Amino acid sequence: MLIDATSVPPNRGGVARYISGLLTGLADLDVRVDVIAKPGDLDWLRGLAPVHRYHAAPGWTASRPARFVWEQIGLPRAVRRVGATILHSPHYTFPVTRASRTVVTLHDATFFSDPAAHSRLKVLFFRTWTRLARRFARATVAPSAATVSELDRFAGPARTATVVAHLGVDAALFHAPGADEVAAFRSTHRIDDGTEWIAFLGTVEPRKRVPELIAAHRALADRTGTDVPALLVAGGLGWDETARGQLEAAGDRPGAPLRYLGYLPIDQLRAFLGGSRVVAYPSIAEGFGLPVLEAMASRADVLTTDRLAIPEVGGDTVTYTEPDAGPIADALEQLLAQDPAVRADRVERAGARADGFTWAACARAHLGVFA
Repeated sequence: MLIDATSVPPNRGGVARYISGLLTGLADLDVRVDVIAKPGDLDWLRGLAPVHRYHAAPGWTASRPARFVWEQIGLPRAVRRVGATILHSPHYTFPVTRASRTVVTLHDATFFSDPAAHSRLKVLFFRTWTRLARRFARATVAPSAATVSELDRFAGPARTATVVAHLGVDAALFHAPGADEVAAFRSTHRIDDGTEWIAFLGTVEPRKRVPELIAAHRALADRTGTDVPALLVAGGLGWDETARGQLEAAGDRPGAPLRYLGYLPIDQLRAFLGGSRVVAYPSIAEGFGLPVLEAMASRADVLTTDRLAIPEVGGDTVTYTEPDAGPIADALEQLLAQDPAVRADRVERAGARADGFTWAACARAHLGVFA
């Protein structure tokens, strides 16, 4: 079994969370596989899951176009060199000459259902590879039943039924933060003691509805005439130009009602999420909704939407809203005014639910496909 980890992005977000989680889950099940990765990622992956056998791809695969060429020519050779009979391609694309012995992961169907959320080039590229994977790969995996339903609806016939493998949460990273961790986060980001905040964490792209969240936050402050917790946004600036302009203009000024914190170190995330008054994530399209799960595991009170896969994650332990400014403002107002005991019960139930999403369970679902 060879897992192609060369799609790990430089910031090790996105698909990197899935690949690293799957490798740790397989290790938890005492399953060893071969892994090929870019040279700069080898030590990181070994540190997370040292039991596996790691192989270096050529250094020039750090270039995305070059990696796609290598995937078609060099990866099949690597499969033969390590003696693997099965290849797992974890991010849409795969070597077409190995399709009959390849498992491909398809993370979402938004390139079909919400093309306006992506560039035209990405829509064309990922629609093409999704259709090729469903037609020619030996098997396909998706992170939610909602994604499978969307793929069946939009992407044409599949060679075999796509298998659901829910993602997991790293309990070592995402759990209730200690008071000292929250205090350290406050100190690092110059947030006064006793000052509350509303958190958003994720890549700022159109489907995440960040401009609507910003408008809702501003409207709530205007409506109530009282101090509303500051809105703190963390994550990469993607291709939502409206949100980018608003966040760049806001910057990171302590005490301001809107702050853009940029990328946060991963060991700060549980304090950012679990220390918040509310985590707001009004996304309209998620293949799974890992940010929602990580917020739940961090014992945050989560406001999100009931779109696509998110209810598979949140169940009845999070609060749902429509993804427009008015409903978001209404929901935030209700959550901020809610009885603390009601909030505490919901947060505890959300945390218990999140604890059931493990990378070992995700790996077990993959092993069924590999078998």
